[in-house]
Amino acid sequence: MTKMRIAVLFGGRSGEHEVSLQSARSVLDVLDPARYEVHQVGITHAGAWFTGPNARQALESGETAGLTPCTILPDPSRPGLYALHPGGLERITPLDVVFPVLHGTYGEDGTLQGLLEMADLAYVGAGVTGSAVGMDKAIFKEVMRAIGVPVVESTLLLRSQIEKDMSAALAQAESVGPYPLFVKPANLGSSVGITKCRSRADLGEGLLEAAAYDRRVLVERGVEAREIEVSVLGNDAPQASVPGEILPSREFYSYESKYLDGTSGLLIPAPLPPETAEEIRRLAVAAYKAIDCAGMARVDFFLEKNTGRIYLNEINTIPGFTAISMYPKLWEASGLPYPQLVDRLIELALERKAERDRTERRFRRAA
Repeated sequence: MTKMRIAVLFGGRSGEHEVSLQSARSVLDVLDPARYEVHQVGITHAGAWFTGPNARQALESGETAGLTPCTILPDPSRPGLYALHPGGLERITPLDVVFPVLHGTYGEDGTLQGLLEMADLAYVGAGVTGSAVGMDKAIFKEVMRAIGVPVVESTLLLRSQIEKDMSAALAQAESVGPYPLFVKPANLGSSVGITKCRSRADLGEGLLEAAAYDRRVLVERGVEAREIEVSVLGNDAPQASVPGEILPSREFYSYESKYLDGTSGLLIPAPLPPETAEEIRRLAVAAYKAIDCAGMARVDFFLEKNTGRIYLNEINTIPGFTAISMYPKLWEASGLPYPQLVDRLIELALERKAERDRTERRFRRAA
């Protein structure tokens, strides 16, 4: 059998660049070389694309001199991965599937997906709409409110508002509810740029911190809650995994506790009453369908401790794939081991492409 040609993309112009490199390591480790011809494509912080058999390690060390500059063209008549030479372009290989392991901006927000749609390539994960809506936490919450999925009270501030009139920005933020408040960039994940604010002084610092990462800043009411996560897999008929619970080692599930010190605990499956677990799984699938997700997503919830209320927190359309990440662990607990999960995601990418190919692209007069 001919091997399937897979391009794994990682790194990127995002505050989650380093997390992406960790996720890529795990994905690359389980892609079966007997089935797949794998091409590593690393994207630097500056946005330069490079390929080579050791591209991930090269990006990690910052030594890209031995790699080949490359690109994917938005031209469906010239599909594949191309080397960039001083004299022009040279195709390295055709591609069957692109596997983006790019968290955050320019990877998870619909921009890359738009390029891959233009190139008419199959790719793992959500399309342009699902990626963009899932990435913007403020827009996502509005969609959830529209379909009746409970979310925590919040308000949106622009960077320009914060810079122009901090006093007014603070007043708007405080209108959400009593302290503590959480401030976060609307378009980022992995807990990058998030601040738990217990006072007005904290809030001012938190607004500036979040505004450094995004022009849109979300302020949410703090909830004393358990953190529950569900993995969703599929295209038109998605399925939800068993829920898992995060046991943060710090005040909240921060970037440090996720990726640096690795001290947070995971309970899989989460100790929940059966009816609560089922409702969380139902809401996860409803959110997934509402934004037209595909392939995969991790859906995060708050379970308020004193009321038992369920609040949907966010959806991650390219969830972490590191060795300690919840998404693959939840599917493993649900009976789908990591290597088979990656295989299934590639199958779903091809299914989605086949469905896309059925769409008429020319005006057809009625008979």
